[in-house]
Amino acid sequence: LSLLKLVLALLDVLTGNEPLTILPLTSEMEEAAIKAHYKVCDRLKLEKKQRRMCRRDPGVAETLMEAISMSALECQYQFRFERWNCTLEGRYRASLLKRGFKETAFLFAISSAGLTHAMAKACSAGRMERCTCDEAPDLENREAWQWGGCGDNLKYSNKFVKEFLGRKPNKDLRARVDFHNNLVGMKVIKAGVETTCKCHGVSGSCTVRTCWRQLSPFHEIGKQLKQKYETSLKVGSTTNEATGEGDISPPKKSIPGHSDQIPRTTDLVYIDDSPSFCMMSRYSPGTSGRKCYKDKNCDSICCGRGHNTQSRVVTRPCQCQVRWCCYVECKQCTQREEVYTCKD
Repeated sequence: LSLLKLVLALLDVLTGNEPLTILPLTSEMEEAAIKAHYKVCDRLKLEKKQRRMCRRDPGVAETLMEAISMSALECQYQFRFERWNCTLEGRYRASLLKRGFKETAFLFAISSAGLTHAMAKACSAGRMERCTCDEAPDLENREAWQWGGCGDNLKYSNKFVKEFLGRKPNKDLRARVDFHNNLVGMKVIKAGVETTCKCHGVSGSCTVRTCWRQLSPFHEIGKQLKQKYETSLKVGSTTNEATGEGDISPPKKSIPGHSDQIPRTTDLVYIDDSPSFCMMSRYSPGTSGRKCYKDKNCDSICCGRGHNTQSRVVTRPCQCQVRWCCYVECKQCTQREEVYTCKD
């Protein structure tokens, strides 16, 4: 089961009729908590190994939920001005997953990045039983630092996600491409790790510094992956004569408009050209009726069909001030605005 299929299973759970059970924290309800945790893991339709990994730590299921929520929201944000706006409802997502589009490449990368990020944060927040803070400094001039704080545990997170995803496939091109894009998401997380320090001493003398590792905000990760989506490479398959295993390579036939550049381990790759996403199809609902921004993206997402203009009056809070104690006081301002939507 690929990570993206897990993501979609999680979406089914999040939108299902049966509510999720919040894990109880009291010792008297420990047994109920374990049953609820197992129930969530079982509903995700995992493979045997993945289900075992989910069950062995009560924090895993919660972290999986957090990861998909974070990844889905970030995908929607990054593609909010595009023809494809990360629509994953119903039949659209199933059809999309059957093809190796560049949009699918982004979904795999943002999903693996989301799980890696969420797991590292869950460790440092104390929500996991099998990991804690990152307490192993690997810094220059180590003797000049006092290692403290609570760093995001990327080492454990990477190990968990790699084990969760399974071994690298060596035959099927699509499976290798999906695996490659999963790793791209994880590498973007790793590249964004920063060391944060706080000084301690008389009058800010910084005689001692407390330092810890911290992941980049996930919004920054999404931004970087969107840039990789824009420069993603179309690939084909070759066989490594030394090992007999399949490799990802540029397409055998030169394609106009496509680069013959050999993909790097940090490039997103895809195998199928994307549809236009202009009209309703098996892959998206199209852009008919979509809101657009006149001087920004109406021409692009409306696909030359033009747009409708509607004028409306809206009332919003304005001139807000913080009052003592404990509330915000705002005036209500009315203004007229124009809304643009794509024509059918």
